[in-house]
Amino acid sequence: MPAPPIQPDMTRHVSATISTAIITIRAEIAHLEQKYGRKSGSVELLAVSKTKPSALIRAAAAENQIAFGENYADEGAEKSLELKELNLLWHYIGHIQSNKTKLIASHYDWVQGVDRLKIAKRLNEHRGTGPGGTDNALNICIQLKLDAEESKSGCTTDELEELAGFIAGASHLSLRGLMAIPAPRSDFAEQRAVFKELHGWYQKLKKSYPTVDTLSMGMSGDMEAAIAEGATMVRIGTAVFGARERR
Repeated sequence: MPAPPIQPDMTRHVSATISTAIITIRAEIAHLEQKYGRKSGSVELLAVSKTKPSALIRAAAAENQIAFGENYADEGAEKSLELKELNLLWHYIGHIQSNKTKLIASHYDWVQGVDRLKIAKRLNEHRGTGPGGTDNALNICIQLKLDAEESKSGCTTDELEELAGFIAGASHLSLRGLMAIPAPRSDFAEQRAVFKELHGWYQKLKKSYPTVDTLSMGMSGDMEAAIAEGATMVRIGTAVFGARERR
């Protein structure tokens, strides 16, 4: 269930806090773009709003933040309907259960985390068909897994070619790139090394498919390393909205 609504007397304070947070994060992104020779504006901020109430998302939208990430399918779908008039872009970034593919295909603009053919086929089947469907292609980032963590989702490099080929040829999907959630690393050089490898796979994908333009990698703890190695999108939650609510 979504978090309870913010009380009216807190709205002004919360809006100011989120406004300050977004301005600060954007300034840091701009600084890192310059530091590592990236083109200005080449890195997009995806505000991860999972468990956060719609009032906070409205506050972020007031700062012209339009891209939001959710990883609870039902909760994000509810928010997309509640905030429909804001014309936001909704990214599903969680593990994808087969029984949620119709909901995701109907209510989200992007899916980051497609890691197997079965899910890609179901998303393509449901997108644009049936109640709540849409005629617009669903933007897809394949989740690539480089670390041998059993608990993490992601396709292997051996599976990437077949999965990318299907998505690129699917009538209701658009292959946009790669996303990854590497195992946590405290050493900056090690962070850069894994992101460099991911960027290499992104470049290979980009050469084969003209729609590929997105490399979603990097969160609060490794954003600098990700931008240094070519991320085009970073996923930031706590630094925007505060600590995540326990579920």
